[in-house]
Amino acid sequence: MNPEKSKTPIHNSKSVVRLPMIIGITLAAGVLLGSTFFSGGKKLSDVAKGYAKYREVLMLVENNYVDSVNTDELVDFSIAKMLEKLDPHTAYFNTEEATAARSQLESGFDGIGVEFNIYNDTVYVVTPLSGGPSETVGIQSGDRIISVNKENLSGPGVTNAQVYKLLRGKRGTKVDLSIERVGLKERMNYAVVRDRIPTYSVDASYMVDQEVGYIKVSRFSETTFDEFKSALKTLKAEGLKNLILDLRGNPGGYMERATSMADEFIAGDKLLVYTEGKDTRFDRKTRSHIDGLFEQGPLIVLVDEGSASASEILAGALQDHDRALVVGRRSYGKGLVQMPIKLTDGSELRLTISRYYTPSGRSIQKPYELGKGEDYSLDLSHRYDSGELFNADSIKFDKSKVYKTDGGRIVYGGGGITPDIFVPKDTLLNSKYLFELYSKNIIREYALRYANENQKKLEKQTFKDFLQSFQISDAMLSDLVKDASRAGIKPNEKELNHSKSVITSQTKAIIGRYVWGRKQKNGLNNEVFQVLNPSDNVYTQAVQLFNQAAQLEKGKFSSLNIPKNKN
Repeated sequence: MNPEKSKTPIHNSKSVVRLPMIIGITLAAGVLLGSTFFSGGKKLSDVAKGYAKYREVLMLVENNYVDSVNTDELVDFSIAKMLEKLDPHTAYFNTEEATAARSQLESGFDGIGVEFNIYNDTVYVVTPLSGGPSETVGIQSGDRIISVNKENLSGPGVTNAQVYKLLRGKRGTKVDLSIERVGLKERMNYAVVRDRIPTYSVDASYMVDQEVGYIKVSRFSETTFDEFKSALKTLKAEGLKNLILDLRGNPGGYMERATSMADEFIAGDKLLVYTEGKDTRFDRKTRSHIDGLFEQGPLIVLVDEGSASASEILAGALQDHDRALVVGRRSYGKGLVQMPIKLTDGSELRLTISRYYTPSGRSIQKPYELGKGEDYSLDLSHRYDSGELFNADSIKFDKSKVYKTDGGRIVYGGGGITPDIFVPKDTLLNSKYLFELYSKNIIREYALRYANENQKKLEKQTFKDFLQSFQISDAMLSDLVKDASRAGIKPNEKELNHSKSVITSQTKAIIGRYVWGRKQKNGLNNEVFQVLNPSDNVYTQAVQLFNQAAQLEKGKFSSLNIPKNKN
């Protein structure tokens, strides 16, 4: 994921859940409706009584408590504890945190490039930003950051501001992270070099062959729709007839960018999304209204457990209108809308004011209990443990929330977008040796050194020739293993052979991006995706499904190979 001049709300709550915070920028996986202050209410007398009681207690503590106290800290703490009784996404930022977030929006800064949650005083990686330094070294969604530069980051009182302070810094400086990962008993140590957080949200856009195009969108920021439209126009000029839109790992952002994108695919005057809250001022409906660039033609959308909020709005609209075949794994399930409200002292409240619904009436928000967020932030770990990421039969549907698409296909509400075609998470080639290479940045450093030393020779060919003919030789692999040994990673031939195809493809991708991709000014990482996608099991299955996507577009549902109880 990348840039973020986005003012989208941040989902967080101090001890329940802090949803996506981007290091170097504030990008929430939520939906921004606007910053409007509340007024009025039916129970003002009750609110006044509560305020009077709180003020009385605070004054008594300030004037009479035996020791000196920091009143500001008490107020911040009490507000945060109060909000814990609400939903997992309502959040409060004290003045320091709010100032840091706003400064990021204004100018950006250098960091390690991750989005994170804070839950139970532990920092969880939501997703590494695409093309950023954390993704490069192999940090993964769900990783727990235990310490930064040997300073503990896990324990009572860890704050958003503390995380910013430790992870931000001048580009080129190194950050040593201690990571815990699901499925591994031992902690992993990563050396991440800070860099400028990318400012693009369309990561890749290229023609797979003469008819099939691929576009990867990593978030919905201010420039996303313009980037997407430009990419789509270019692909159409190159002969685009079938499109794969990859929303995997996309945590959301501006709702309007997602609905504008949906409008490019959906013809006529159709509902795209609507919101409902207690106050009707925040109810709205968004409909398609323009002649889009790709209203006809087979369309496949890729989603996974990291696709949230605005990503789910887009995927849900396309699925409900039978416009796209959705492939992958069940999406995150974030359907609450936050409104950012700046308070008089510079602090900020992100208050949940409504829910969004797909055209068929589905609420995608996954279940939660007010004030009980224990399982909420750990949902992805639960999905891993339950087997849902590996077996479609492990997905639990709420049979009381059954809805139908325009064509009568059954879809379910109450927990993300379930794909039409399930593809399991591929972990078969993982090994501890591979994780160690990632953690000490061996693959990237070797690839960059090789590219530097052989750049003139490599540049004599086109990237297309490189893609088709270049192979990581045994001698190159041997040099990489020697680098790993010098870094303290013990050779393990069995695990090396097990993960060899991943290591070689990652090395080739980085070489390709460094030699050919770095000269581009449009933010696209086409070279990386062109190397890696052919070994991506979700992608490889998707490119075989355009016949089904074409049948779906024509309304011929009976010929689709889609399990009736899985869509």
